[in-house]
Amino acid sequence: MGKHGIMINAAVLLLVASACSEEENLPNDKEYGEEWYAGGINGTVFNATSRAYRQPMNFINEDATLYRQFMRGERIAEKSFVSDNSMSFSGLGPVYIRKSCVACHPSYGGRGKRVDKFDTADSRNSYLLMIYDPSQPALPLASTYFTGMTQTSAVAPFKPPIDEAGIHLEWLPYTDEHGNKYEDGTSYSLIYPEITVDQSAILFPDFDMSRHAASIEATIGIYGVALLDAISDEDLRAQHAAEVERGYCVGVIGGDIDETGLNPYYPGKHPGRFTYLCTRATLDNGPGSNAIWNITNVTRPDRAYHYITGKYAEVMSKDPEVQQVLGDSEENIFAYLMAKNLRPEMTTEDYEAFMVWHRALAVPAARDLDNETVRRGRTLFYETGCTACHRPSWTTRPDYKPMPALSNQKIYPYTDLLRHDLEMYKPGRARVCRTTPLWGRGLMQVTSGYADMLHDLRARNYAEAILWHGGEAKPCKEKFRAMSREDREALIKFLEAI
Repeated sequence: MGKHGIMINAAVLLLVASACSEEENLPNDKEYGEEWYAGGINGTVFNATSRAYRQPMNFINEDATLYRQFMRGERIAEKSFVSDNSMSFSGLGPVYIRKSCVACHPSYGGRGKRVDKFDTADSRNSYLLMIYDPSQPALPLASTYFTGMTQTSAVAPFKPPIDEAGIHLEWLPYTDEHGNKYEDGTSYSLIYPEITVDQSAILFPDFDMSRHAASIEATIGIYGVALLDAISDEDLRAQHAAEVERGYCVGVIGGDIDETGLNPYYPGKHPGRFTYLCTRATLDNGPGSNAIWNITNVTRPDRAYHYITGKYAEVMSKDPEVQQVLGDSEENIFAYLMAKNLRPEMTTEDYEAFMVWHRALAVPAARDLDNETVRRGRTLFYETGCTACHRPSWTTRPDYKPMPALSNQKIYPYTDLLRHDLEMYKPGRARVCRTTPLWGRGLMQVTSGYADMLHDLRARNYAEAILWHGGEAKPCKEKFRAMSREDREALIKFLEAI
């Protein structure tokens, strides 16, 4: 499995950067208030086209070195990795989840389309599969057998831990306590997923699927993540303390400590803010830096080993077919699969370029905030109490070293970055879930042609997303139900605008 490199002409890049900046990203002569700049002055682009989620922040366009790295990182994110050593982007496998970043993040918006079949070859499907133990309070993953995000693909002669043909996804109707009616009598519909896995689809003969459950989670948006990374730990802890005081976020802050008093990723150092369960606290060890390794299993200097379980290595090394095709012994195959010093397949330079791209994807500016209906919706959003969890704004810390241009930025992500229990019907493993940032989500229809929402995409629009809110958010949901049709539509217009 070989390394890969990318050659780019700097002069062409600078010309393209200038054109994009002038034609797409800069506001016109209209006066814009700070709320229009969702990603702050330096992290926002005025682009509401189908390419809204894939724009570089403007300061990237002004630095030739950063722009080259950004474009190199974009190419890495878009290309499919292969297992052939003689080709560029080699390194896929031996077992993997997807072949590329865009396979999970279509249109860069982070959300795929709700699908009826779990098929990782379907470009619309951004679901990740988790196998967990429903009998345990913390719903632990079956990590002895499966990786956290379950792998369902493999490079021959290796075999996937689960055969996708045995994964079944069904969407079922749900009727709430109000008979699926607003207070004005208007009807609505709700659905939820049920996912099952056949015992025969499991690679491990000693794994009992009847004692476990399967859960699906859609990937999270990737634009603007560096701005969330730039929020100080102190501000995030203060937000958590304030919410606990009024009865929200009962329990520990995500990623800071767990039931044992330690966080396996950041013991006593950083509160979590990334992933649905807030298990990751910084981008340096966050979802993106992990995904470019564990989704494809492409090794790099700081991750010179496979994303794999010992149980999988044991079963594959004992497999007669694997031994025959590889012409090697059980001991050698096991040693290869579990080795900690494999040859890196991605260079440090390519990884660093990928992270420049990952950090510098801009947030689309808010739209139509001066529209009368949108302004009415904004008032309703605040009056309904939505800002208790969907905190409108933060100011980034003054010393964000990876990208100083993102320091001291007032941003409007509409999230507290904390975990809440919405008491959703059959939520799967994500019973307690991070408040989703709302910035830019109103462009999903433009960028992708659909607007499926929530952690498993059970909500097909904003109204359904609100109607699934229970637990701490139930009073807000009930106020929404009690609104007139005009007010409900105005609130949604505001959500579409931010």
